[in-house]
Amino acid sequence: MSLFADKTLLITGGTGSFGHAVLKRFLNSDIGEIRIFSRDEKKQDEMRHELQNEKIKFYIGDVRDRQSVDEAMNGVDYVFSAAALKQVPSCEFFPMQAVYTNIEGTNNVLESAIYYKVKNIVVLSTDKACYPINAMGMSKALMEKVAIAKGRALGKNAETKICCTRYGNVMASRGSVIPLWIQQIKENKTITVTDPMMTRFMMTLDDAVDLVLFAFENAQNGDLFVQKAPAATLEVLAQSLKELYSSSVEVKVIGTRHGEKLYESLVTREEMVKAIDMDRYYRIPCDDRNLNYDKYFIEGFVDASKLEDYHSHNTTRLSVEEMKDLLLKLDIVRNDLGVN
Repeated sequence: MSLFADKTLLITGGTGSFGHAVLKRFLNSDIGEIRIFSRDEKKQDEMRHELQNEKIKFYIGDVRDRQSVDEAMNGVDYVFSAAALKQVPSCEFFPMQAVYTNIEGTNNVLESAIYYKVKNIVVLSTDKACYPINAMGMSKALMEKVAIAKGRALGKNAETKICCTRYGNVMASRGSVIPLWIQQIKENKTITVTDPMMTRFMMTLDDAVDLVLFAFENAQNGDLFVQKAPAATLEVLAQSLKELYSSSVEVKVIGTRHGEKLYESLVTREEMVKAIDMDRYYRIPCDDRNLNYDKYFIEGFVDASKLEDYHSHNTTRLSVEEMKDLLLKLDIVRNDLGVN
């Protein structure tokens, strides 16, 4: 009997890559019902025809619209809050749209979950929320602050528990570079690389689901969880794909896009001071100080200056062979190469 036995799970933004990975993991389990909430009617219809499973219920709505969130939330036990605008360039040009969805939309989900006495809600964040330099990362950073503040305010013994998970690049997720490069290779086109020395954390969708489930079982209100992950340069990633697909296409450096970083951080230096090492994960408890100004301006973190943040330049770096092994865990690559 699992934690989710006969329970109802709501996934906001459930037609995305993460929602598909959760469904793959849960459909044959003892879970009672999975509710998919999104504004994407076409993807819901495709998912409905593909899966044809009575455990899945579909709700059309937008996290920006509290009423539609409430209709999906009523009767729910657990929530994965995954609805977000995630593309860095589009958020750069339309930053208020990121605010409406990532911050206000998430706040609607949290308020609704608290009102309907949901047991547990995990809010999905990104490494771009750590030292953010772009609109997407800034909106996600504020989303984290909203979730953590609500969890802190609810306290340890509240009916509803709120926590966040922050993870790096999810390989082959919607909008990631891997499907683009695979398409370019298959069409015998040049692989377009922004900066060969740019590094990114490498996680599979299964890793992302594992992180969320770990948070569900181990979180206190206001916690933030981070999975330790290896990283690779874009040069290594491109070369690995070329070798797997036996391709000799050229690689063209096109330069850094709007709002991109040379490397991504997962845990700030300040967070590392209080981070609890849990083997594969870091648990970062919420800041429990209040608005007593002495605590903010007199009592600081003395050890913060002795540490460095945890980022994709100082984590374990994958070689081409290691990167190829990781790529072979992806369905998109296995299907193309006929690997069982």
